[in-house]
Amino acid sequence: MNSEPLAKESPFKGQTGLRRIWNAFNYSLAGLRAAFKNEDAFRQECLLAAVLIPIALLLPLPSVARALMVASVMLVLIVELLNSAIEAAIDRISLDRHRLSERAKDIGSAAVLIALINVLVTWSLVLLG
Repeated sequence: MNSEPLAKESPFKGQTGLRRIWNAFNYSLAGLRAAFKNEDAFRQECLLAAVLIPIALLLPLPSVARALMVASVMLVLIVELLNSAIEAAIDRISLDRHRLSERAKDIGSAAVLIALINVLVTWSLVLLG
């Protein structure tokens, strides 16, 4: 068995402990800023979240119901961030039209649509059921 250390997979890896956590937090904030600055859909969904989350928290409902309502809205933001990352990676590779690039972007968009439908279904079940 070879006892030599494995080469690092990325020059950006290697931090440990609190330094790694701090760096990850800052990268996450940079990602949120980039998404808000560059992605219209993310800004629209943030506005939706800014309206719906306070409503969910103020409604006289059981805690679990409120948690489900908030989580469904947060899921939209998460899926939109992933969709935006997929789109950016595809565009970084090439701006040429290609069926696989189009498929990847369409599938990411479909994920966002399903997350939005999930909000509608969750809120309807909680409020009407």
